[in-house]
Amino acid sequence: MARGGSGRNGAGGGGWARCCLGFLLKFLAFLQAFAAVSAVLYGAWILSRWARHHELHIDRLLPDLWFACAVMAAGLLYCAILLAGYVAAEISSGCCLCFYTVLAMAMLLLEASLAGHLLLNEHWMQDLPYDRTGELNNLVSFVQNNLDLCKWTALATLATQALSLLLAMVLRAMVSTSSEDYDSDEDFVVIRRPLLVAQGAPSYLPTTTDPRGVHPQLWSSSMRQKYGLNSSSGYTYNTLDHQNAAPPQ
Repeated sequence: MARGGSGRNGAGGGGWARCCLGFLLKFLAFLQAFAAVSAVLYGAWILSRWARHHELHIDRLLPDLWFACAVMAAGLLYCAILLAGYVAAEISSGCCLCFYTVLAMAMLLLEASLAGHLLLNEHWMQDLPYDRTGELNNLVSFVQNNLDLCKWTALATLATQALSLLLAMVLRAMVSTSSEDYDSDEDFVVIRRPLLVAQGAPSYLPTTTDPRGVHPQLWSSSMRQKYGLNSSSGYTYNTLDHQNAAPPQ
């Protein structure tokens, strides 16, 4: 019984810790959602501005408007990953947390490789196709004019993503540990014995019967078993004596 009590106390403390970590993970996902939604809105604004002055054809989006499509796709992918993290933190499922951890780690590696390529390759714009909207050049000019602001914004976003990944890994480890504790508590079986033990039936048969075919010893034995009377207590009921007694006058 002490083992079960300690297991419940540990489960209660672990539940509070998981609740706090889940709240932090959801809060970080909410903060990152601003960047994801901003990317989607920026891509939609580029498409809307282009559609006001040119005919917008669906089959020519990728060759002509690849930059707007890429920005919108990145924003939607980021929103999907954040939604997966929010759901995983809400239900505290090990499978969902593992799925979100894989997605977040893949996104961090992709961002790191992209940043390394931009830093090491000075002529990276020549490797990209021509952007007819001109928004890519405008974005590069804005970053160069506000380099400090963009640098700190990028560092804050990366730090938030790394912290979210760390919280997801810790929360997944806590969920797996709590599930193992529950399994070990289920293996602890308490053996109980019944309070009342049924008495066995007598192994002998009565040899005397009354004229009506009733076995008096069998009937008295069943009465003793029914009311819990021991045969050694001396309380017996003789039906033959009762029948042979004279009727009242």
